[in-house]
Amino acid sequence: MFVSYLILTLLHVQTAMVARPGGESIGCDDYLGSDKVVDKCGVCGGDNTGCQVVSGVFKHALTSLGYHRVVEIPQGATKINITEMYKSNNYLALRSRSGRSIINGNWAIDRPGKYEGGGTMFTYKRPNEISSTAGESFLAEGPTNEILDVYMIHQQPNPGVHYEYVIMGTNAISPQVPPHRRPGESFNGQLVTESRSQEEAEEKEGTKEKTDLHGEAPDIFASETARTFSVRHPDRFSPRQPDNFVPPAPQPPRRSRDHNWKQLGMTECSTTCGKGSQYPIFRCVHRNTHEEAPESYCDSSMKPTPEEEPCNLFPCPAFWDIGEWSECSKTCGLGMQHRQVLCRQVYANRSLTVQPYRCQHLEKPETTSTCQLKICSEWQIRTDWTSCSVPCGVGQRTRDVKCVSNLGDMVDDDECNMKLRPNDIENCDMGPCAKGWFLTEWSERCSAECGAGVRTRSVVCMTNHVSSLPLEGCGNNRPAEATPCDNGPCTGKVEWFAGSWSQCSIECGSGTQQREVICVRKNTDTFEVLDPYECSFLEKPPSQQSCHLKPCGAKWFNTEWSMCSKSCQSGFRVREVRCLADDMTLSNLCDPQLKPEERESCNPQDCVPEVDENCKDKYYNCNVVVQARLCVYNYYKTACCASCTRVANRQAGFLGSR
Repeated sequence: MFVSYLILTLLHVQTAMVARPGGESIGCDDYLGSDKVVDKCGVCGGDNTGCQVVSGVFKHALTSLGYHRVVEIPQGATKINITEMYKSNNYLALRSRSGRSIINGNWAIDRPGKYEGGGTMFTYKRPNEISSTAGESFLAEGPTNEILDVYMIHQQPNPGVHYEYVIMGTNAISPQVPPHRRPGESFNGQLVTESRSQEEAEEKEGTKEKTDLHGEAPDIFASETARTFSVRHPDRFSPRQPDNFVPPAPQPPRRSRDHNWKQLGMTECSTTCGKGSQYPIFRCVHRNTHEEAPESYCDSSMKPTPEEEPCNLFPCPAFWDIGEWSECSKTCGLGMQHRQVLCRQVYANRSLTVQPYRCQHLEKPETTSTCQLKICSEWQIRTDWTSCSVPCGVGQRTRDVKCVSNLGDMVDDDECNMKLRPNDIENCDMGPCAKGWFLTEWSERCSAECGAGVRTRSVVCMTNHVSSLPLEGCGNNRPAEATPCDNGPCTGKVEWFAGSWSQCSIECGSGTQQREVICVRKNTDTFEVLDPYECSFLEKPPSQQSCHLKPCGAKWFNTEWSMCSKSCQSGFRVREVRCLADDMTLSNLCDPQLKPEERESCNPQDCVPEVDENCKDKYYNCNVVVQARLCVYNYYKTACCASCTRVANRQAGFLGSR
């Protein structure tokens, strides 16, 4: 059963016994020719008696949900390996005898990782790959410095839990035997004394442990839920005394006729709901006054034993117990994950699954949720279809299809779903390929309503697309495209007569063209021009129409110049310049070197101040006033108006140019 440890031992033995020339080998003690090997206890030359390998499989069928004890790991254990045999929705848990939860306690599932407990480091593994069937495991090198208990949080049928560890020494205990207890510690209601036979105690304790080992453990890891045993009062049983037992000297009984024991209330209930326990409180009181006195005034042997009484028997409110989310159903893109949500209720320190209607006062958590580990790569069509490979007949056309990641990078096609790949090649039919002239039917109407006219038809030469000559296969006998027609003589008929269209007003883009339209009377051989009102009862043909010889392509357009920013001394003006396509939309195909200027200078002339005939200098030495900067005073500003004004204008121009 101790497979992994034996494999490591055999590898060590094979490494230690290295062959030497002459057939001699080196033992584990590094001596040439030595035949010593490392035993399963790790001792060089040992005889496998220095330790005990404890292993087994916990296969008990469990019925109730919650925590169930699997195995006890004693103090001093090494090479600890607790492994679930198959993947399941159950969880392994670990706690110390002191009541401290190490892994997965209090209905909280910890993440896989390393956890310190019992003086060693435990590695908690929970494989979550969709294809993996491996179960959970606890691994530790040890040694442990206290007793640890392994539990299973049972939710579905037990797949089996394999456990193994090594205990050094020949008196190692087995997992079915409870750990050594301190003298006087209670077990199953019996008080074991030091004088009691060790063999008798171990026999009874071993039998009891085999019964309780795989029983149901507390539902929730907490110190108050650790298994305890009530101690029976010494006067309720008479233990067997050894032959050499010397009874202690008798103590004279204390007379307590004036005082006796009386119940004064109850202890507080251990829980607020779900069935707790409480005990009566006994105090020593005076028989007559009932006043409380020290306990030494009463006979201690007569003190009643507090009996446990149940309290708060009503169940605790039901609650939703939420399990852990499952793995996402898809490795990329939108998937689904599930979790178990049960309605539970605590009663008598046990968490029980109840009908969902008991939790109807609470909003039920979602049992399914969408998930997305990463965004899937997707197919993108990078180009439009090309033109058909042939001018007639059936050919092919192609387009560029690439697999693109969510970051916009092109990746291998394997990263996209090949079933969803758009076609990048398809057939195209350009019509039948033929040789010869193709004709339409003659037009039904004659070009002239009276007199001589013509009827027309279309004539097309269709050649094989392989041919390089335009008329090859059609010949020079082109069928006529017009035939004469006559609707009878024209006598005094009034009608509009339209001349031929003029040339288009522009060489490219949208322009206009005109023609002359006159009202005439048509005789047999002549035409008479009439006033337009003579033909007013007829619909007049248009005399102007739009024309479009060819696209102009993108061209620069600009607005009118704005007003100059200054009326003198070099201002500037601006305009907007845009590159527009034929359909008057913005384009970037214009030649940048031909772009019109968007800003230019204007009004470079100096500013000439307006001359005020009343603004004159009254003194010949006004320049002295200016130099002395006296123009700020009204008297000098008036007396030397012209000089002060010129200085003010120069300063204003200087500041404006800055």
